[in-house]
Order: sequence, then C-alpha cells, then structure tokens
Amino acid sequence: MHNKHAKAAVAQRLVDEGVREKLEAIAADATYNTPSSYSPDSQHYPNNQIPFVDRHVEYLLNHPKLDSAQYLANLRMKIRSR
Repeated sequence: MHNKHAKAAVAQRLVDEGVREKLEAIAADATYNTPSSYSPDSQHYPNNQIPFVDRHVEYLLNHPKLDSAQYLANLRMKIRSR
C-alpha cells in the first residue's frame, strides 16, 4: 500500500513541476533528437514503440529520488542535434 502512495506522490510532483509539458516542448523542438524507442510492453504500445515523452515520464516515475529539473537539463544536453 505504501508503494502506491509513494508512486502517486511522485506522479503528482511531476505534474506540479510540469514535466510532461517540458518534455513535449523538447519533443516539438527540431534542435533535439527525440525518436520513439522500443518497448516490450505491447499492451500499452501495440507497435512496440514508446513515445519519447512517455519513456522519460516513466523513467522519472521509476526513479523518484531524481531531481526532474536536473534530469531534463542533462537530457537536453545529451539529445541536442549538432
């Protein structure tokens, strides 16, 4: 039961911080390389491709101690097209 509350708290924190919107802005910006990637979860992703935004939201949900602002800053540096 505690785990569900913890995951809900992390999800709410990500909403409060506007993480999904920030990831969507990155994905919409042509200066970043943001392809979909493989996902074995064919129930949620029938074509086995998880969208860029979903992949990073899921990562942050599964790593609750990460600072999302720092994560996004590092992500922007890593995926910037040159």
